[in-house]
Amino acid sequence: MQRKKECVAMLLAGGQGSRLYALTNNIAKPAVAFGAKYRIIDFPLSNCINSGIDTVGVLTQYEPLELNEYIGNGQPWDLDRTFGGVHILSPYQAKKKSSWYEGTANAIFQNMGFMKKYNPDYVLILSGDHIYKMNYAKMLQAHISTGADCTIAAIEVPLSEASRFGILNINPDGSIYQFEEKPKAPKSNLASMGIYIFTAEKLYKYLQEDDNDPNSSKDFGKDVLPAMLNAGEKMYSYLFEGYWKDVGTIPALWESNMDLLGADPLFDVADPSWKIHSRNPLAPPEYISETGEVDNSMIALGCEIYGQVTNSVLSSNVIVEEGAVVEDSVIMSGTVIKKGAKVLYSVIDENVIVGEGAVIGENKENAKGITVLGRNMHVSADAVVESGKIIDKDYKGE
Repeated sequence: MQRKKECVAMLLAGGQGSRLYALTNNIAKPAVAFGAKYRIIDFPLSNCINSGIDTVGVLTQYEPLELNEYIGNGQPWDLDRTFGGVHILSPYQAKKKSSWYEGTANAIFQNMGFMKKYNPDYVLILSGDHIYKMNYAKMLQAHISTGADCTIAAIEVPLSEASRFGILNINPDGSIYQFEEKPKAPKSNLASMGIYIFTAEKLYKYLQEDDNDPNSSKDFGKDVLPAMLNAGEKMYSYLFEGYWKDVGTIPALWESNMDLLGADPLFDVADPSWKIHSRNPLAPPEYISETGEVDNSMIALGCEIYGQVTNSVLSSNVIVEEGAVVEDSVIMSGTVIKKGAKVLYSVIDENVIVGEGAVIGENKENAKGITVLGRNMHVSADAVVESGKIIDKDYKGE
């Protein structure tokens, strides 16, 4: 008798993340650092294991090296299993044909063999670039109880923003009668979260049909879901009411980091009842010197603070030297802010050196936008980087 899993998760993590600009020049979006000691992909992976789903295929494509290395054998998320566990699924050459993943649906279709190996009753499709905590087991239970062929997780958004999302129009019982991908005039504010549960056999059927269609863009939202709806399949919405943020833009990434701060944060990553697992670097405890000041900030292991840090999120091994000021900013690991430098309303990637007396950005009230520095770069002493600028190579000033 074939061993099987009730539900297998497929995590789409191949996105280029072009709207994160310098932060994703060399790494996939789900590998971007978040919240001092996490990466974006930690959230869906942690949700899986916390929900009792221990078989996850991670579909990578764009700049996968760092993401692959980070996930490794899945041990930090308790996903190192002999039957199941986490598996990196990159595009590969098959006997008949091979290609890059052409769209979300094509990426899943190309990995049909992986899913069938576990003979699941259900398949959970996830995106690798959202920050949230969600119990997928409850969604699966709802899927089973309605007898749905597909269940789509949905969240209410302001009607003014609804045209940015796939919008579900539903009946009073939660069944979906229309799915509109980014409609110009949305009829409802119920947005798809890009989280789907399919009854496995139906998923395979529609992925095969989609692959056979030369006119399809190979996308779940544009092609597969409307095809299922048009064919009269049972499709239901599943309303999610917690914190959820698509961190695919610089402002969204900055805001979501800021949502972690304060005595009563909008999003609590320290909740012991729903642990967010991560692969943490080995580092000594953080050190705040007599000259150092830290106010309303999140500081990871290995940080050394000799200057002033306010309303900011610092990843591991960041050094803020004496007289330096960091305010309203997100600083990723290994970055050094030299003496007297100011970093205001900015996002700074890994292993950046901000020279003595340099000024990065402007205070939040006067800034034109969030300033961004890409990884492994050096800003010269006394250089000024204007607010809203995005720079990804060494900078000596204008």
